[in-house]
Amino acid sequence: MDFKSYIRDVPDFPKKGIVFKDITPLLQDYKALKAASEHLVDGLLETKIDKVVGMESRGFLFGPMLAERLQAGFVPIRKPGKLPYKTLSEAYDLEYGTDTLEIHIDGIEKGEKVLIHDDVLATGGTAMAAGKLVEKLGGEIVQFSFLIELSFLNGREKIKSHPVNSLITY
Repeated sequence: MDFKSYIRDVPDFPKKGIVFKDITPLLQDYKALKAASEHLVDGLLETKIDKVVGMESRGFLFGPMLAERLQAGFVPIRKPGKLPYKTLSEAYDLEYGTDTLEIHIDGIEKGEKVLIHDDVLATGGTAMAAGKLVEKLGGEIVQFSFLIELSFLNGREKIKSHPVNSLITY
């Protein structure tokens, strides 16, 4: 399936000069959505995964689907102040500013095998921050998973110590 045909470019969003990769056309098509989630777990069905971590906000769309397919729990990583329980925080840089991510302190148990999923790998700052949070809680990262990788931004370099799977590469 040509997954790129389901991605819409939106120029100057969220800031002038950024070309946003809009995944909503893919989400709106049942066959494309199903095929994408199947491809994202290829090679992992025989691997023990205890938790799938998904980053706010679009990581929440595929993360729970992947967790269900892998018979794992889902753990959200959110922006500050969005999680109701005690959290751990990690600041990071992104291609158009800085931000912080948080995870519940009981989201990952020591030794759990974790798949980290997000919609886009750009500069790698978000993924690196999520990885640090998982490792601070004692989780073992099995793989980073992305719907889209913007390879020209070299984000893979920041997480190169772990396997990376991207469904679509630009």
